[in-house]
Amino acid sequence: MSGRLIANLGRNTPLAPEDGAAIEALLGAVRTVPADTELVVDGEGATDCHVLLEGQAFRHKTLPDGRRQIVFFHVPGDLLDLPLVFLDVDYNVASLTMCRVAPVSRAKLADLIEARPRIGRAFWRMSLQEAAIQREWMVGMGRRSAYARVAHLLCEVFQRLQRVDLVQNNRCRFPITQTHLADAAGLSGVHTNRVLQQLRASGLIELRSRELIVRDWNGLAAAGEFDPAYLQARSAPSPALAGPHRAAPGWKPS
Repeated sequence: MSGRLIANLGRNTPLAPEDGAAIEALLGAVRTVPADTELVVDGEGATDCHVLLEGQAFRHKTLPDGRRQIVFFHVPGDLLDLPLVFLDVDYNVASLTMCRVAPVSRAKLADLIEARPRIGRAFWRMSLQEAAIQREWMVGMGRRSAYARVAHLLCEVFQRLQRVDLVQNNRCRFPITQTHLADAAGLSGVHTNRVLQQLRASGLIELRSRELIVRDWNGLAAAGEFDPAYLQARSAPSPALAGPHRAAPGWKPS
């Protein structure tokens, strides 16, 4: 099960077999948690970090009046609370689906990072990639239309799931609801629904039975102004996803 984390770390930093064994030795007992469970709690001062081994989750901040902003979608192999190695976290992480997670002692992980610079670089680069995703979300919130914002989020989630082999036949499990998308894109539920209808009408996507089907990858990427370079994943999706871009009927930037 630790292979998810090791593969994630090794994508940008080649790890030796002994590095993988050292990381694997840190993982505690795997536990299964149901959907809609808070896996990381803001200000809790936990002694363990958490590795997502199976399932999907999301990072969020919630204001005192209950308004929620989703700031990250997690896929298997992510360390849910990477800043906890050196700082207390200032956000929550909740499960979207049933998840399998494993604890990692923050003290032991800090010691390992110090003792093995190659592992330290791998975690550092993981942190930098998270920061790149956050910057891209900030650009979207500030400068992209609602249509482009939602399309970009769909592209990002789809490609990150593809990277961990969770996309088959142009489709992936997609437990992210319209409410989640609205909270991630900073839109109302009504506006989000309208954008999704436009993406469907354009022939770019289908959403059914908690599944995302990409019908026209090139069109969806164009609609979202999506360049995967920030994900450090420059390879294109399967050619079967390609297709001519068709604008949604009657669509106007919003």
